[in-house]
Amino acid sequence: MYAEAGIIRKIIEGTGDTWAVVGLSSNERRAAYGVADVLQRYGKRIVPVHPKTETVHGEQGYASLSDIPFPVDVVDVFVRSEFAGAVADEAVAIGAKAVWFQLGVIDEEAYERTRAAGLLMVMDRCPAIEIPRLG
Repeated sequence: MYAEAGIIRKIIEGTGDTWAVVGLSSNERRAAYGVADVLQRYGKRIVPVHPKTETVHGEQGYASLSDIPFPVDVVDVFVRSEFAGAVADEAVAIGAKAVWFQLGVIDEEAYERTRAAGLLMVMDRCPAIEIPRLG
């Protein structure tokens, strides 16, 4: 519904392997923690983005996307929908190639803005579910 045909595959297989995971902390009970683990198992470098700037899954954390001192390919968003648009705008500003809003994260205006800026965009999906489906 919120991904054009082929976009999920293109993001996962063709945009690069550095994924900033916004909302990722060391709390093992949070969905972001498990999804980041799956991303790593499938060869992605995860970059935790959280105000606490914790190291998670062995990767240094950063307080914001703009604090990351290297290029980010995909921004995976685990924040409430009302905050997701600002994250998408920051992803555009840092030159990310794609934005992925997790299950339940929906902001149709941010979706349209992000796509209009030339980024690939998926909303209300989970890469931990989609990656295994790709084979």
